[in-house]
Amino acid sequence: MHSNHLLLEEPIRMASVLEPSKATFFPAMTKIVGTLGPKSRSVEVISGCLKAGMSVARFDFSWGDAKYHQETLENLKAAVKTTKKLCAVMLDTVGPELQVVNKSGKSISLLMDASVVLTPNQDLEASSDVLPINFDGLSKAVKKGDTIFMGQYLFTGSETTSVWLEVSEVNGEDVVCIIKNSATLSGSLFTLHASQICIELPTLSDQDKEVISTWGVQNKIDFLSLSYTRHAEDVRQARELLSKLGELSQTQIFAKIENIEG
Repeated sequence: MHSNHLLLEEPIRMASVLEPSKATFFPAMTKIVGTLGPKSRSVEVISGCLKAGMSVARFDFSWGDAKYHQETLENLKAAVKTTKKLCAVMLDTVGPELQVVNKSGKSISLLMDASVVLTPNQDLEASSDVLPINFDGLSKAVKKGDTIFMGQYLFTGSETTSVWLEVSEVNGEDVVCIIKNSATLSGSLFTLHASQICIELPTLSDQDKEVISTWGVQNKIDFLSLSYTRHAEDVRQARELLSKLGELSQTQIFAKIENIEG
């Protein structure tokens, strides 16, 4: 058999992918990372995840405070003890993410062809007319015709929970956009993605550094998931921070490539 040819004894059937693997004496090398969120943080559910093969528990600090995630971690410890299954802990950072904070938590309906203003004035209440964002440099980074994608956090990807915006005008620090499809966004946090622009935000925010140096050190995290990694310097800065925190000098870094800049 030539080295550049792959020989298959029989055609691969899609259904075969879903069939259980044959028993083997060799340990599985592939690891499954499971996010522990509102629907998956109970001892019962976590135990089920561990039995199913979850080997790394991801704690997403884009939402929830340290107390909330600590409660979930205690449930994980209980589940590990019950199931006798080992599980590593991963802290996922917020990173340089553009966010709209919906303080009221009320659903916001956006209608196709209507206008909506993205503004850095976070004193304003989010509505169908104005959306306050956490970045005051957006107006300098975009131009007319640029597209911005917005979805509610943990969105499904369907058009009912995400929306495309087209920049129609830049007015001071505000960015006026035309809504390209109707959608209703629910929850307290929406995220923005603009692939054409470079966001001048630090890869590790002050909030990220605080969480890592407190919650991360306290729980001796195994992995740091570095959101929106854009270049090698981001990883170097994260490693430098971990090295200064003696307890985390051996913590491994996962670089998340999430946009065209990365």
